[in-house]
Formats: sequence, structure tokens, C-alpha cells
Amino acid sequence: MNIEVSNFVDNLYYMGIGMLGIFIVIGLIIAVTMILNAVTSPKKKNND
Repeated sequence: MNIEVSNFVDNLYYMGIGMLGIFIVIGLIIAVTMILNAVTSPKKKNND
């Protein structure tokens, strides 16, 4: 088995793009969840 360090370094770009895509998708899921919680939460009544 032969390990080519230059191939690994070349693939770091694609690994970074994949990780960025994962973080973007996770961020979108969190944002949609927060928006849905804000929209569908029961409203508080102020009885002063």
C-alpha cells in the first residue's frame, strides 16, 4: 500500500467543500426549526 501525500493535499479542497455543505444544511435546519417554533408557539395573553 502506497500513500501519496500530494493526493491527500489535493483532496483537502473537496473535503472542505463537503464540510461547508454539511454546516450550511445544519444551519438551515436549525433556522427553519426556530422559525417554526416562533410561528406555531401559543401566544401569551397579558391580563393586567
